[in-house]
This record gives sequence, structure tokens and C-alpha cells, in this order.
Amino acid sequence: MSDRDPWSQIDDERVRIAAMAVRLYAETHPRPTHINQTQAAEMLRVTSRTVRNYIRAGKLRLNSCGLVPIEAIDAIRSLPPQKLRTDRD
Repeated sequence: MSDRDPWSQIDDERVRIAAMAVRLYAETHPRPTHINQTQAAEMLRVTSRTVRNYIRAGKLRLNSCGLVPIEAIDAIRSLPPQKLRTDRD
């Protein structure tokens, strides 16, 4: 008989299943390499106007087609909120 609590075994199984679900979702729904400004606002949970302010302030850059590279979204999400303030906020 195992010394482990049976509930921890159930929790471990739930975590394993959840991890498999996340991996399956990521494999079938790849992230785009570039997104538009509206999508950027949704991903950052800000308004489109705030995204435009980030662009004007140089905190977010567009490619030659006017799209935002997904890496820029990842980078801006990793910043502390005080680093994102612009003069227009």
C-alpha cells in the first residue's frame, strides 16, 4: 500500500490531463507570427487607443505591413505596468 494520499494521485492525474490538453491545443492552434492592432489590444487587455499610444511612444513597433510581431506582444506583457505608462495615459 502506498503512503501517498489518494487525493494527491487524483490531483496528479488532473494536472497530467490538463497539461496534455494545453499541449494539444497549442499544436492545433499555432500562434500567428504577426497580429493587427485590434488583436494586439485584445491580447494586452487594453484599448486600441492605448496600443496606438504604445506605438507612438516607441514601446511597440509595427512591421512594414502595419502588423505587430507576436514577439513584441510577449515582450510588452513581460514588462511591469509602470514601464508601460506613456504621456498620453
